[in-house]
Amino acid sequence: MTSPESPALTMFGADWCGDCRRTKAQLDGLGVAFEYIDLNAQPEAADVAREISGRTNIPVVVYPDATHHVEPSNADVESKLRELALI
Repeated sequence: MTSPESPALTMFGADWCGDCRRTKAQLDGLGVAFEYIDLNAQPEAADVAREISGRTNIPVVVYPDATHHVEPSNADVESKLRELALI
C-alpha cells in the first residue's frame, strides 16, 4: 500500500481538458494517491508525457507497474487500479 507521500501513480493533465478533470476527480474520489503534473504550469513536462505515450493526447496516467493509459475511460482506470490492488 502506498502512502500519500509516495504517490501510486502519476497523471499528466491540464485544467482545460475535460478528460483530465474527469480522471482527476475519479482518482480523488477513489482515494488513490497520485502525483498530478499540470502541463499548464509545467509545459516542459509535455515532452515527458509524449515520450511515455508516443502521443500528444492527455491525460496520460502512468501506473506503478510502468504501464500507462492515454485518455482512459473511468472503467479503464478502475480496472487497472483493481488489477494493481490499489483500490
